[in-house]
Amino acid sequence: MKYRIAVIAGDGIGPEVIAEGVKTLEAVAEKDGRFSFEFEHFPWGCEYYLKEGRMMPENGIEILKGFDAILLGAVGYPGVPDHISLWDLLLTIRKEFDQYINVRPVKLLKGAPTPLKDATCDDIDMIFIRENSEGEYAGSGSWLYKGQPNEVVIQNGVFSRKGCERVIRYAFELARKEKKTLTSISKGNALNYSMVFWDQVFSEISKEYPDVTTYSYLVDAASMFMVKDPKRFEVVVTSNLFGDILTDLGAAIAGGMGLAAGANLNPERKFPSMFEPIHGSAPDIAGKKIASPLATIWSCAQMLEFLGYPEWEKRLIDIIEEILVEGEYLTPDLGGEATTEKVGDEVIKKIRN
Repeated sequence: MKYRIAVIAGDGIGPEVIAEGVKTLEAVAEKDGRFSFEFEHFPWGCEYYLKEGRMMPENGIEILKGFDAILLGAVGYPGVPDHISLWDLLLTIRKEFDQYINVRPVKLLKGAPTPLKDATCDDIDMIFIRENSEGEYAGSGSWLYKGQPNEVVIQNGVFSRKGCERVIRYAFELARKEKKTLTSISKGNALNYSMVFWDQVFSEISKEYPDVTTYSYLVDAASMFMVKDPKRFEVVVTSNLFGDILTDLGAAIAGGMGLAAGANLNPERKFPSMFEPIHGSAPDIAGKKIASPLATIWSCAQMLEFLGYPEWEKRLIDIIEEILVEGEYLTPDLGGEATTEKVGDEVIKKIRN
């Protein structure tokens, strides 16, 4: 089986870490023998924008439709406004390909640092299911009377029954499969339409899953408990904005952004899904070749699981953990002195052995 993978290395440290991700996928395919990868690289991102006035070509979505998956490095760089770099590439792909499920593991591996005193790997082991296509990132609103004293900005959150039901049901199915609890995070006491509706849909669907133990928290309380008592969270489902914020907090308590992976899924597989490290482009260290590729490799593990090879997802996560425990091949953010490439080489060595 040959899989066609579109590679958008993007900006900043993106090309550096994506190179190691591609190497990893090639090594896995070579070792396994049942499948192979064909990579096509696209130079889209902020540098492309500065030359062409667009983050990707006008027919970029049509180009990507023919691929089995997308591997994305990072988006954003000084000189290009963040709302352009985000909306005109990453969010466009998510929306056009109906990648309505965002999966972000928050798992403390052995050897990874955590700022939480006395926290163990058993304490921090959760997976966030984030609504990924609407909510606060729907792009709905108005900007009236620009530049005038009575200037008004309206930003709408869009919560459809279809959008809420499908992400909540996906989370319930995962919790049932994994035999874990499911926690919904919202802010119904203040957002008296969108989040009250979210809570209502969660309550309705929970009746279909009497075997799944559920909890519901307001987002501010959930933020506190993630720090004070992270063990209470196993599978978590939440809205687009809250999921974005809380998974950065999750990365901070589970080893840092260099270990933060993410998958943007179209579960029906009508369109390609996209896999990415969520650490951003880190322009301050771009070109220094010291960015950790482990988040990218973890994202590649998610890709392999989605393509039907869960044993390779587990093996790659085990390899990441081995590297953290051994401590010899770590980048500066994890307390080491290794280069991006050296870490990737060690991953390849472990795959082959």
